[in-house]
Amino acid sequence: MNIGDIVVRKSYDEDITFKVIGIREDDQGKEICELKGVNIRIEADSPIEDLKVVHQEDEGKADKVFNEKINQSIKKVIAQRNGKDNAHYVFNNISRGKDKSKKGSKTKEKKTNKEREMIFGRPGRILHVDGDSEYLEVCLKTYKELSLEVVGKAVKEADQPNVIVDLVRQVKPDIIVITGHDSMVKNAKDYTDLSNYRNSKYFVQCVLKLRNYEPNYDDLVIFAGACQSNYEALLDAGANYASSPNRVLIHCLDPVMVCEKVAYSNIKEIVAIKDIIDSTITGIKGIGGLETRGKYREGYPKSIYLK
Repeated sequence: MNIGDIVVRKSYDEDITFKVIGIREDDQGKEICELKGVNIRIEADSPIEDLKVVHQEDEGKADKVFNEKINQSIKKVIAQRNGKDNAHYVFNNISRGKDKSKKGSKTKEKKTNKEREMIFGRPGRILHVDGDSEYLEVCLKTYKELSLEVVGKAVKEADQPNVIVDLVRQVKPDIIVITGHDSMVKNAKDYTDLSNYRNSKYFVQCVLKLRNYEPNYDDLVIFAGACQSNYEALLDAGANYASSPNRVLIHCLDPVMVCEKVAYSNIKEIVAIKDIIDSTITGIKGIGGLETRGKYREGYPKSIYLK
């Protein structure tokens, strides 16, 4: 077993794919591997004999389900965007079809098509602050695939509160993601106590500082949290969206899907929280939040000098 190997845990029915990030000995001299989820925001450790090395393409059972869902979600997003354009086109055609004059109809059709081609749009700008540089790279790749403007910063969770406001001042985002690693301590009974969480307190501090900087929930949209984060504390601090209502593990791309929904929803619309949850991989057990106004602005006319 080597650092960098891709493994699954036999005792957990090979459910999640991990990367070995460290190897140490416990008090009894047994080798223990420190692990990080490949797709799911989880860190764990395991006896070396409980691990099975797999090829990166041989995903764990949970990873397969999640990755199938993320592929479907991305396809659905792209199809919906195309569908909106087509629906606009069909609506215009139906309206034009009511014109009794064929000549007049053709003239109007050309005019309407010309006007439609002159419309342009700007989705919301995103700042993604992540405690894990590898997860950040995966997220940035997906943002690009979804045609989202994003600035990514890798900052350890404990350091995030110290830099978060300065980063927002520099980047001037419409939407910010604050995430990384989190978990509950073993045998925790009080799910509302921040001291029972590994990094939730840092995420909460970030949100409090950001809301002191920008109190308006629609001017600065905040997603905060990671696996098993203190959902209630994050919302109380001022986050629009947070994890994890049922203290479950979340997929590394859940924040990306939330951002996409808000960034491409028109500023005239309030984005229904159910639509946000439905767009995520983990669903209602992992992501929740508040109604929030969209960040997409249409413009007219489009510059003739830009392709």
